[in-house]
Amino acid sequence: MTASSEQALVAGRSQRVRVPDFFIVGHAKCGTTALYETLRAHPEIFMPAVKEPQFFARNPHTPEGAGAKTFEQTGRYRETFEQYLSLFAPAGPQELVGEASTFYLWSRVAPGRIAKLRPDARIIAIVREPSSFLHSLHLQMLQNRSETEKDLRKAIALEEPRRRGEQIPRDAHWPEALMYSERVRYVEQLRRYHSSFAPEQVLVLIYDDFRRDNEATVRRVLRFLGVDDTVSLQAKRANPTVAVRSEHVRSAVRAVRAGTGPGARAVRGALRALTSSRLRQQVLHPLRKRVVYSAPPLPDEGLMLELRQRFKDEVIALSEYLDRDLVAEWGYDDIR
Repeated sequence: MTASSEQALVAGRSQRVRVPDFFIVGHAKCGTTALYETLRAHPEIFMPAVKEPQFFARNPHTPEGAGAKTFEQTGRYRETFEQYLSLFAPAGPQELVGEASTFYLWSRVAPGRIAKLRPDARIIAIVREPSSFLHSLHLQMLQNRSETEKDLRKAIALEEPRRRGEQIPRDAHWPEALMYSERVRYVEQLRRYHSSFAPEQVLVLIYDDFRRDNEATVRRVLRFLGVDDTVSLQAKRANPTVAVRSEHVRSAVRAVRAGTGPGARAVRGALRALTSSRLRQQVLHPLRKRVVYSAPPLPDEGLMLELRQRFKDEVIALSEYLDRDLVAEWGYDDIR
């Protein structure tokens, strides 16, 4: 469905359709999930249970039902505009509606598509110091099986082969997401939104501020959205960075959860017969996480220095773009 047909559908349904008033556009591993969870607890805000709809970042050129995965394609399935709108149907008439999709910030098509449908939308972007961001992002990609190369330096070196369609992990939902170096082209990404929306419609947050003073940052967001910023909201910590202990153990646990194969189905059946839903939720699920995942490893300091040297120009450009000395705040002033 084209942008014009989407607009026509919304116009034709009038008050029966809710389109998001604001969008949290990313980045991943920058507090987006925590902000989403915090905002959806606000009495004047509705955000759907489904985080990351990614609707406006999906490749519009991929034919329905196409079996071949294109480099730009997001996810394994297509979503109609009606399905997307259904996420917001439960919103009350007085509630501000929002959604959070971390691919939107670095998507080349999302800003324009959002602006055509909702030119008055509010945009919230969150960015993070490049080397720590890529370290956490790489671990997240390993956790969700989009990445298989455990060495971040090697994963970055694979960008060019992967751009040619080579060495892309089987479970990579969106091969372009493996272009790590492109994820920190912050100024380029922000310019796409500033070219589509008025300056007062775009709020750029720094991850460090969110970590250092969560309450003040959330209240700044609430004022930006025009809702009551005096409401008491509990700070959320969501989607922490972890490491996978063993791929074999994780695969076995996933097989049991999905009931893949006779043996896994038998184990799952026995667990369901011998335990209550509450016990599985409160005891077995947390235990599964401790068995499968561990605390994240400390970053390779040599690689972190390499990344900081490589992306210093990006930090300088972002400092100038935002008129904020992130070079000093992020410790890049001593990087040569």
